[in-house]
Amino acid sequence: MAVYTEVPAEALESFLRRYETGKLISAKGIAEGVSNSNFLVETATARYILTLYEHRIDLQDLPWFLALMEHLADKGEPVPRPIRDRRGEALQQLAGKAACLIQYLPGVSVSQPTPLQARSAGEALARLHLAGADFEAERPNGLGLPQWRETAAELGEGLDSIEPGLAAFAARRLDALSGKWPAHLPRGTIHADLFPDNVLMLGDKVTGLIDFYFACTDLFAYDLAVLHAAWCFPPDGSAPGPAHSDALMAGYQSIRPLSPDELAAFPMLAEGASLRFLLTRAQDWLAPPSDALVQRKNPLPFARRLRHYAALSEGAPHG
Repeated sequence: MAVYTEVPAEALESFLRRYETGKLISAKGIAEGVSNSNFLVETATARYILTLYEHRIDLQDLPWFLALMEHLADKGEPVPRPIRDRRGEALQQLAGKAACLIQYLPGVSVSQPTPLQARSAGEALARLHLAGADFEAERPNGLGLPQWRETAAELGEGLDSIEPGLAAFAARRLDALSGKWPAHLPRGTIHADLFPDNVLMLGDKVTGLIDFYFACTDLFAYDLAVLHAAWCFPPDGSAPGPAHSDALMAGYQSIRPLSPDELAAFPMLAEGASLRFLLTRAQDWLAPPSDALVQRKNPLPFARRLRHYAALSEGAPHG
């Protein structure tokens, strides 16, 4: 989440008149993240999240994202429901951008999850995969292997400004993954970005799964690999904690057991997940929008994750 586009109070008050929300009390920009402009909005009746859609969001995909969120909320998953206005419409326009008012869910995002919280995240992701099984609409992954290659080529030697030799290392791993990516594994609707800052918790209980704007149709085990890379390492990306890893995997498999093929491919999938976030974070690190109140995320910890998983994929000794 971030703030790229400011919304004057008068414009927000006019916007809210489309809804049964009551009078505007306060609105505050949310500065974390890299993708959209987000505001915490409080009215006389409730709190909401207001999202204005910015870069990396294809406007043609927005109805798919919102329909998915509504589907999962209808299934009883802790997913914020898009709010429909008096005419029954969820997708709006505000400040020249596509916008949506979304249900506020309680909870906080933990910065250093415990093993028990990692287990709860694993369980929540598995339930999400099962709940989305009858969501029939599909969306290709716009940040899959072909896009990793494009991004790596665009960044070029710029990766070496993050860490010497990183461009060549990323190119080698791209070549390795391209030759053996396990596209045959079970697939369906996935979140694709379930980092701790996209999970709301109260204690050890998951109360919200948010930010579905990278969701797509892809491998379930790849989604779990994203979760593993995001939840099982310390902030600097050094060696993962075995307790976190064991808890997260056990939590997921207690709801949706992995097949032998998924387990065998998991290090490779996690390597791909690390490469994806290394490259997109490098984009933002090297060329952030100049007018955004955005917190850039250092890509180097994902270079360390990539090395860890690459060692597992190649069968080399590891920590």
